Amino acid sequence: MTDPVIRSLLDTDLYKFTMMQTVLHQYPAAEVEYRFRSRNAELDFGDCVEEIEAEIEHLCQLRLTEDELAYLGRLDYIKSDFIHFLRLFRLDRRFIHLSCHQGELELSIKGPWLHTILFEVPLLAIISEVYCRRHAVGTDLAAARARLQDKISLVQDDSDNDDFRFSDFGTRRRYSRAWQQEVVTALAQQLPLQFAGTSNLDLARRLGLKPVGTLAHEFMQAFQALGPRLIDSQKMALEAWVHEYRGRLGIALTDVVGMDAFLRDFDLYFAKLFDGLRQDSGDPVEWTEKALAHYRRMNIDPRSKTLVYSDGLTMHSALDLYRRFRHQCRPAFGIGTHLTNDLMSHSPINMVIKMISCNGQAVAKLSDSPVKAMCEDPGYLAYLAQVFDVDLATVK
Repeated sequence: MTDPVIRSLLDTDLYKFTMMQTVLHQYPAAEVEYRFRSRNAELDFGDCVEEIEAEIEHLCQLRLTEDELAYLGRLDYIKSDFIHFLRLFRLDRRFIHLSCHQGELELSIKGPWLHTILFEVPLLAIISEVYCRRHAVGTDLAAARARLQDKISLVQDDSDNDDFRFSDFGTRRRYSRAWQQEVVTALAQQLPLQFAGTSNLDLARRLGLKPVGTLAHEFMQAFQALGPRLIDSQKMALEAWVHEYRGRLGIALTDVVGMDAFLRDFDLYFAKLFDGLRQDSGDPVEWTEKALAHYRRMNIDPRSKTLVYSDGLTMHSALDLYRRFRHQCRPAFGIGTHLTNDLMSHSPINMVIKMISCNGQAVAKLSDSPVKAMCEDPGYLAYLAQVFDVDLATVK
């Protein structure tokens, strides 16, 4: 195999490392399972499996270099014992189960949370790039560069967006490693004020950018199994995060069991401790209005809080939300596929790898968008919805 997709264990999102550090310190014995899902039912991965397998073998040979470890060690929220652990760390191929039946890719990851948490993002990047290599029809780099320049110009031509801030969140569904680097480099050079950074640690390190991210759905999901009472799982997850980071990385994800259920747990204590919230499903305007009203009910000025939007954004939709809410909060935006995979004549793969169990117990993501809900145990899904007073008709 030449020119592998993943060349560094840092070629992943920051929040995988921040969650991994928390797992090391608080739940090192937890066992989990993840499952791959493509929401594009018509795709045929049959001719991709052999190459994906070779890419996985290469991924599992990688280790962090001393330069990469030194970079992580300079981040003020990364602790020295975690660096020592990472010096010995390598992904283990035995935890991945890969097959393909009638063109449908079947992929699961099962093992210790501490040793499997870093698989998700590079595996998705591998699947996306391998599929694009074999099936991208009508790819036109010149046209893609022109579209990228149009997006940059959209920001440059607006004279009233000095506090508009967005980041690259596009690693997992990118067209290729090379294209993501080209996009991020162009954004950093041409929009130095508005481009806040990238979730990709490898690019942040090599290009001198700010790494961006906090926590993901799996962290909140795991606590559905880690705690004594399901009803307390969100509060336990937020407490664990506060315990680990003591006020740093203070953006909370709201949609694991839905925004309404989240806000019932996000009381004055958490509202003051966390810097803001992240929206990843549902109607962003409705979500924002709920967040603003929640802060105001607690006599917290929402203009002091950051609201991060990361659900299928385009540059146009991000700017629209910014203009609508810029005077009521501090909006920020994580833009993914729209930046890193708009080269093909057809839509990019809409795919995820999500945690489905922890310590042998089912866990679920209900989401604020029906298509994003994920659970393989209907009985547990019904129980979760009952406990958190969620109407299953809105998520099925």
